[in-house]
Amino acid sequence: MSWKEDYKRKLCTADEAVKNIKSGDTVFLAHCVGEPPVLVDAMVANAENYENVEIKHMVSLGSGAYAAPGMEKHFRVIPLFASGNVRKAMEEGRGDFTPAFFHEVPKLIREGKLKCDVVLAQVAPPDENGNCSLGTSVDYTYQAIKTAKTVIVQVNDQMPNTYGDKVHVDDFDFIVEASTPLFEITPPKITEIEEKIGSYCASLIEDGSTLQLGIGGIPDAVMLFLDDKKDLGIHSEMISDGTLALYEKGVITGNCKNFDKGKMTVTFLMGTRKLYDFVHNNPVVEVRTVDYTNHPAIIMKQHKLVSINSAIEVDLHGQVVAEAMGLRQFSGVGGQVDFVRGAAMSDGGKSIIAMPSIAVKRDGTKISKIVAFVEQGAPITTSRNDVDYIVTEYGIAEMKGKSLRERARNLINIAHPDFRDELAEEFYRRFKEKY
Repeated sequence: MSWKEDYKRKLCTADEAVKNIKSGDTVFLAHCVGEPPVLVDAMVANAENYENVEIKHMVSLGSGAYAAPGMEKHFRVIPLFASGNVRKAMEEGRGDFTPAFFHEVPKLIREGKLKCDVVLAQVAPPDENGNCSLGTSVDYTYQAIKTAKTVIVQVNDQMPNTYGDKVHVDDFDFIVEASTPLFEITPPKITEIEEKIGSYCASLIEDGSTLQLGIGGIPDAVMLFLDDKKDLGIHSEMISDGTLALYEKGVITGNCKNFDKGKMTVTFLMGTRKLYDFVHNNPVVEVRTVDYTNHPAIIMKQHKLVSINSAIEVDLHGQVVAEAMGLRQFSGVGGQVDFVRGAAMSDGGKSIIAMPSIAVKRDGTKISKIVAFVEQGAPITTSRNDVDYIVTEYGIAEMKGKSLRERARNLINIAHPDFRDELAEEFYRRFKEKY
């Protein structure tokens, strides 16, 4: 049978496809923009036919209707990243959380430590050989498709065809054709504080560096200050629209990368249609599995790898909390530690934790993000032994090779002025000398 005949044989409606999910199954949703809305909506609509179906994913941009109150008999959400659409279910006991380094997720699926009975994914239409691009999200989605007993895909002609790891029509059990708009994330308006942070981060980036950048105001602000740099490269968990301007200006060339030279290497994409159109059929961008892009043993081989990540709070040891507020899971470890450790082993590499000095609550109360002690119950994301540079709008605190006294002093120097006195009191209690 040709792949085209096989493709036609597997075609069905979304409602027909999701009827192949069974009670007790674990269903993996493709990551981020790769989440297939038509299939997820059909699964939720079919909820009465399921009991105890476990839902797993990392970043989810969909409605999360499977996590709504009243769905707990049918679905239990146990993500590896606490997206906003499932946090309430987790907090109310209708869900749970699975900690994992992003680069290890494919291995955990492959070895059966993360059960994967069914995967719901989104792919671009097949090429002349029956190969399908996973478009914006290869990450763990590729391994889930290779492992799952039942593979259900939405073939979406609005998904870009990206270079990198692909799957084949042979890998699918059920195919649903549906043209639906991709999830889009509008670039944020960069604040004055983020600009200051961005300028400090940019001062640590040398010509020829290979960058790992995330999404948000701070990564976009960093890129505002890189116009005078030369031959930067990208080996990153992801890129967003902010990267395009630097590429168009010729700042990003990838000429100094030790491998994947001249290419931007990522594991997923998240941005606007402009980004998705840019990567479509563009050999400059390769979307690879996360156990390649995020593996510290791969990252360390890149030239002057600079990683920039964020934090919720940092204590005076330099311990970084980036995924929870006390016991309340807010996000996940993602690729932060993957890149912090990879950068540490890279020749000339640096890792930067960048954050505003304060958070402002809804009632206007200011909270220092540099603290004497992390909030009770909060997990440490990046250990004090791993941390390299901490950056706020007040400057740069260097951590590697610094004693506890030096670390605390450096961190107080970049804390918000309103909180320096109380941090200085703790410094005196701890070290028996004035700050």
